[in-house]
Amino acid sequence: MKFSFVGRDGGSKARAGVLHTAHGEIPTPIFMPVGTAGSVKAVHQRELEHDINARIILGNTYHLYLRPGLDILRQAGGLHRFNGWPHPILTDSGGYQVYSLSANRKITEEGVTFKSHIDGSSHFFSPEGVMDIQRAIGADIIMAFDECTPYPCEYHYAKKSMELTHRWLSRCVSRVNETTVLYGYEQSLFPIVQGSVYRDLREESARVVADLGLDGNAIGGLSVGEPHDMMYEMTDRVCDLLPAEKPRYLMGVG
Repeated sequence: MKFSFVGRDGGSKARAGVLHTAHGEIPTPIFMPVGTAGSVKAVHQRELEHDINARIILGNTYHLYLRPGLDILRQAGGLHRFNGWPHPILTDSGGYQVYSLSANRKITEEGVTFKSHIDGSSHFFSPEGVMDIQRAIGADIIMAFDECTPYPCEYHYAKKSMELTHRWLSRCVSRVNETTVLYGYEQSLFPIVQGSVYRDLREESARVVADLGLDGNAIGGLSVGEPHDMMYEMTDRVCDLLPAEKPRYLMGVG
């Protein structure tokens, strides 16, 4: 994946660019419609592609893993062929969904044990397993496995969670590097900045993420109930520290 600039605003930090992927170009900034289980609800795909002019959609690793399941996706040749979407797809790691299932999950160093919202069955997500799942889904952009902290969140827990996310990130990078794509086109891994609403934690996490030098970077753990001005403050500070030449994905702020 490559990212090229089209223009910058001299009076602000705003910029316009183009993401080049195996399934086409994505002009930025762009709004990414959410296709949780592979399709965007209540919108015909023709409308999505030609009327709304969406150039990328988001799929959810947690939901796609549970239904339709990895066997069906592999047999179909990946999510693009399964749903007939010819443009780029991004899959999140399932970290937010696991966060939202707080009453039915357990987090350890190894990963997360959780119960399906469909039938109550027990499942386990590790950083390595989530990378393998996203290989099977076949999205153009895949997200590192992270823990999304709630708001409010005490400082000591936010720090502990951020450090766990960083350790998981290292495992995600290793897994991607030691595995190959399944469908013949490149997949780009985006790491995620965490740290809740604490400036020093956000700065530390942004530096860890930036130092990896991956194709793009994401800002997570915001828009979870914190005041808007706090979200803007954290986003602004993180963007100062992330590489200017790389794309940035502000997660969950649709």
